Amino acid sequence: MGNERDCVYRMSPERNMSVREALVEASSFLGSCGVLEPQHNARLLLEHVLGLEGTAFYAALGDPFPSTAKEAWERTIARKAAGEPAQYIIGRQEFYGRPFMVSPSVLIPRPETELLVEAILQHGDRLWPSGAPQTLDIGAGSGAIAVTLAAERPSWRVAAGDISAAALKVAAHNAAANGAAVEFREGDLLTPFAGTRVDILVSNPPYIPAADIAGLQPEVRDHEPRMALDGGPDGLGPYRAMLEQLGLLQAPPRLIGFELGMGQARDVADLLEQAGHWKNIIIVPDLAGIERHVLGVSE
Repeated sequence: MGNERDCVYRMSPERNMSVREALVEASSFLGSCGVLEPQHNARLLLEHVLGLEGTAFYAALGDPFPSTAKEAWERTIARKAAGEPAQYIIGRQEFYGRPFMVSPSVLIPRPETELLVEAILQHGDRLWPSGAPQTLDIGAGSGAIAVTLAAERPSWRVAAGDISAAALKVAAHNAAANGAAVEFREGDLLTPFAGTRVDILVSNPPYIPAADIAGLQPEVRDHEPRMALDGGPDGLGPYRAMLEQLGLLQAPPRLIGFELGMGQARDVADLLEQAGHWKNIIIVPDLAGIERHVLGVSE
């Protein structure tokens, strides 16, 4: 990525621009600064600055760019050029069709996590066709998983934990904004839920090996919370710890689901098999065929 001096953004002063021309110019600028997906990022940010989205935004492309928005637009593009994630700039990210507030206190929800939610819903419906399973999301972050499960299945009793008080504030906001009933507790992994019954355990924990964090994309490495990324020396620390802490619960959950990093599926599946609580261990690929989720299911 270009350095900060090279990537100071100013709109071209020669003529009045249309909204479309401003979008094209900013996309080109972001690309020259090394920003990935510059057109997509520029569109998200321009929708935010103009307060438009969807068909209203596209209908406005031929309109003159409003002079009152010029300073905010230049400031916003400069932040993106410096590497800040667009989701933190606009303060939100869509997940499973719902808006979620995000901040630097939480990891930005990813599309692949929606597939973990889908798998939990599918197996949960089969195991509890008319029941109300007690569901626990560990490492709640923005609340994307817990809030979505509670919103999609209002009969399920959903709780979520996180070691970060700041993250839990964001998650609680998202639960209220999406009308989802979720109980939040602060603490390390399963410890806040000692003595409780858990039917479904789901987690998207930190899974990046500590030594690999320096090589991540700058947007992730420099802006997203390290505690949500660092999975210890081999990236598997949180999985081992959660499985070791299952004794804190009344009984092991009948359904467990983990998201994980590339190349970790077999290792995490082995950990579940060694724990011995689940008859079926299922590896679930993402849309690109990459093995990103592992489930343990007891019939």
